[in-house]
Amino acid sequence: MTTRRQHTLLSTLILMISLLLPAITARAQDASPEAGESETRVNVIQKIVESSDGNVEILIDDDLTEKILTPPSSHKKASSASNASRALKPGLNKMAGYRIQVFSDGRNQASLESRARARGNAITAKFPKYRGQVYTFSSAPNWYTRVGNFRSASEASEALVELRRSFPSFADEMRVVKCQIVVMK
Repeated sequence: MTTRRQHTLLSTLILMISLLLPAITARAQDASPEAGESETRVNVIQKIVESSDGNVEILIDDDLTEKILTPPSSHKKASSASNASRALKPGLNKMAGYRIQVFSDGRNQASLESRARARGNAITAKFPKYRGQVYTFSSAPNWYTRVGNFRSASEASEALVELRRSFPSFADEMRVVKCQIVVMK
């Protein structure tokens, strides 16, 4: 422990003891032997004060001291970060993330599905790294094609720039969307 932490902890303990001491002393006096009883009971507080000569050493584990002195907001951040890393299990994991929407249309219903799938096929033909990461689905009356499983918006934005450069004919339709993604650990 650092000297500053020791000082802060010691000050807190002294304050707590000084606030509790009158109540403890009163209880000890109330519990003192009645007249006629033997005086074998010892006033515990008096014994501590006499034997310690005013110096009390309290040993506290460093982990506990860290928890006591760390503001509550940092506990939440640390625990949420550790929960995020613990949440991934071996195999497929679903989590919040980002994809690039490369197709979204609801006009001309007869050809929507084939156009959505063709857009995904064009992307995997040029970028094999997205094979298995092209998702074509319908949410009536529209069809959508989304690409990738990006954990952060910055990753998705970098990929969006790359895809727009490679497919200028439909670059205006492309955008990053927040959705459930699949991550393999």
